[in-house]
Amino acid sequence: MSTDPHPAARRLRLDLAYDGTEFSGWAVQPGLRTVQGELEAALGVLLRAGDPRLTVGGRTDAGVHARGQVAHLDVTAAQLDKWTGRVGDGTASASGAARGAADELAAVRARRLNGVLKRSAPDIAVHGVREVPAEFDARFSALRRRYEYRLRDGAARRDPLAARFTADVAHPLDLGAMQRAADELLGLNDFTTFCKAREGATAVRELLCFEWRVTEDGAYAARIEADAFCHSMVRAIVGAVVAVGSGRIAQSELVALRDARARSSRFTVMPAHGLSLEEIAYPADADLAARAAQTRARRGALDD
Repeated sequence: MSTDPHPAARRLRLDLAYDGTEFSGWAVQPGLRTVQGELEAALGVLLRAGDPRLTVGGRTDAGVHARGQVAHLDVTAAQLDKWTGRVGDGTASASGAARGAADELAAVRARRLNGVLKRSAPDIAVHGVREVPAEFDARFSALRRRYEYRLRDGAARRDPLAARFTADVAHPLDLGAMQRAADELLGLNDFTTFCKAREGATAVRELLCFEWRVTEDGAYAARIEADAFCHSMVRAIVGAVVAVGSGRIAQSELVALRDARARSSRFTVMPAHGLSLEEIAYPADADLAARAAQTRARRGALDD
């Protein structure tokens, strides 16, 4: 779908979360249950339109969860009126009253969309549906994306209540070694070793944060933040760091693998169910168009 809205269109931002266990990922796939498929079917009921199309900020794989997913959708003024059951709210001013009215409408739209979703997709929760400038693009306007990966090592007590969201690792892990390994991956790098790169695409990304902590329930959780990620990158870099934490590979070997820029069998890509998309951050409205243009510009390879 083109990101250039029709002149009469109104652009809406959807903030949502989902348990990815029973989904074959975000993107629509024939014959499979997907987050996009369920949402677009529900939107079709609300808008009385046959083919609403969503653009997503972070396309998640099968089994991956989200607490902070963002998508956008273009609708006509008439469709928006059907959704809210009232005349559209127009362009909001900067006043507190106008912001309050816009927040109320966002909540009403979310409530009505959740009402349709609960029939077939109660594992999706829409938190808000608000109007945004036409320049907003859920994918290309994003500044950064933040994920969390949860796991338990072989020394931890298993928790069946958290099993849908926490991966199990058979061996005890050295958390200090894992943090030191994670630090080696920070910054601007070519992550080809950790990506399933598309033909003609670059795997150069800037990893802004990779921090491990012990959670209140005794699991290990990694906060992983970057300007963007390529396919399987988060689960692969976690798998490589876990390989260091278990003693399978040394930190120096991880650095060598990173610099080799080639897929390797020396570490395992971690299971999908331990991963959750936590947040997508965007610039101020005035900077949306510039950010989208910058993101669309293909990033070149790093110098050796």
